[in-house]
Parts: sequence; structure tokens; C-alpha cells
Amino acid sequence: MGQVLHGSATTTEAVRRAIQHSQESLRALAKRYGINQKTVAKWRERTSTADLPTGPKEPRSTVLFVEEEAVIVAFRRYTLLPLDDCLYALQPTIPHLTRSSLHRCLQRHGIGRLPDVEGDRPAKRKFKSYPIGYFHVDIAEVRTEQGKLHMFVAIDRTSKFAFVELHEKATTAVSREFLLRLIAAVSLQDPHRAH
Repeated sequence: MGQVLHGSATTTEAVRRAIQHSQESLRALAKRYGINQKTVAKWRERTSTADLPTGPKEPRSTVLFVEEEAVIVAFRRYTLLPLDDCLYALQPTIPHLTRSSLHRCLQRHGIGRLPDVEGDRPAKRKFKSYPIGYFHVDIAEVRTEQGKLHMFVAIDRTSKFAFVELHEKATTAVSREFLLRLIAAVSLQDPHRAH
């Protein structure tokens, strides 16, 4: 079985073990293995021969804000749409969202691949087929560090067109404005009538 060493590794696990068990001086060991004396000292102090993990302790995005990640996660869990469909639906709301940043976000939150539905959950069923232009509209609550937001979602499952907006309140007036903006967006995208 092979070892996995990071790209800049100058020693193998066998050399590290030999360094740890040797009584020779730092200078002699460094000369024997063709490495720096600091490297010899480092491996002598450690009890393990494995590389230490590198990178951030808590992985986070350098591109997305916490609120944007919360929206992405809630949208994916609620809609169960594939990666590209999530991307196209969320880009109007998060303009700087790229496919790779979306994928990394979903991976970080453990929903890069949606699990197969089994056991206590009902089996996956196909959505009832509707002609193009029929929208399923719903509201989901998204919790962020600053509080809660309401995610308004409209999906035409036939054309896979999705329209998403975030609002602080879910009032009748906000819902009405959302529907008006949905109709305007649909008329720009598709000549079909929204139902």
C-alpha cells in the first residue's frame, strides 16, 4: 500500500521513523537524508510519522457570504434540483455565484449529492406533468446569523425555469409583488403564458 505525501514532502514515513529512532546528531541525519536540519528537528519532536492536516480548521467560502450559503442550502434542500438547475435559478439572486462555488458550498454542507430516498421517507415519485407555463409557488424560511428571511420560490418543472427572491417579511403585499415580478420575468424569458 502506497503513502500519500503532500507535494512538498522531502521525507517518507520510513525516513521519518528512522529519524525519530536515531541517536545521531541533527547535522549527521540532515546530511545522510539530504534534508534541512530544521526538518530533522521537526520530525524528531513529533510522535507520529504522518503529515499534519493543512488548511483551514473550519472550511468556509471566500466568495459567498454566510447568508448566501444559507439561501443556497435551503433552496437545494427544498427544491431537490440538480446542480446546474440550482445555479441557473440562484444566479439572478446571487449574481457572483459560479458553478464551482455552488458545488463547493453544497459539498461543505453535505448535500453535494442528494441521498436516495429510502426507509421512513416516502419513495420518490415523479411530479405530475403540466404543460409549460404552470408554476409551483412556495415560501420557505431561511435562518441566518442576522435572523430569518423568507425565500419565495416559483418553479416551472417542465421548462425547469425557477425564480427566487429573499424577503424579510412574508406579507400579502410582498407576495403580490413577487408574483408580479415573476410574471414580468417569465414574459421576458418565454412567450408562454404563466399559470
